Amino acid sequence: MIIKILGSGCPNCLRLEENTRTALKNLGIEAEIIKVKDYNEISQYGIMRTPGVVIDEKVVSYGKVLNVQEVMALLNKPGHIRL
Repeated sequence: MIIKILGSGCPNCLRLEENTRTALKNLGIEAEIIKVKDYNEISQYGIMRTPGVVIDEKVVSYGKVLNVQEVMALLNKPGHIRL
């Protein structure tokens, strides 16, 4: 699983990354986290507000700092967890 955090590296982006790492740890899932700071690359995902979350090249959230429980819910959706 590859998770991308889209944003400039602002405090909200950092908090979202931390929440994502915590959710992965809580669920016992290993994933690669990539920070995407380049606005040209971010714009290719069609989002207008950061921070954003992309799981396996699918935008699952943007414009909001998800808490740990919200990230865990996204990761628990069918098709996201790989054993």
